[in-house]
Amino acid sequence: MMETEDQNAKEYAGLLRRDASGFLLQCDDGHRYRLELLRTPIDEVEKRVVVTGRISDSATLEVDGIRLA
Repeated sequence: MMETEDQNAKEYAGLLRRDASGFLLQCDDGHRYRLELLRTPIDEVEKRVVVTGRISDSATLEVDGIRLA
């Protein structure tokens, strides 16, 4: 994880996945987070990405942005 300009937001790297419930991030460190997104990341599904956002509970990540890693 890397710090960003927003002190609460961090970057999380991993594989972006899609399931019946929506999108999730399988992080490199083994954690899995359900993603709360404002847009649908069609081009990034099943690819390595870096997600910028905040953990709202132990399993949910509020996403500010997604970019390919």
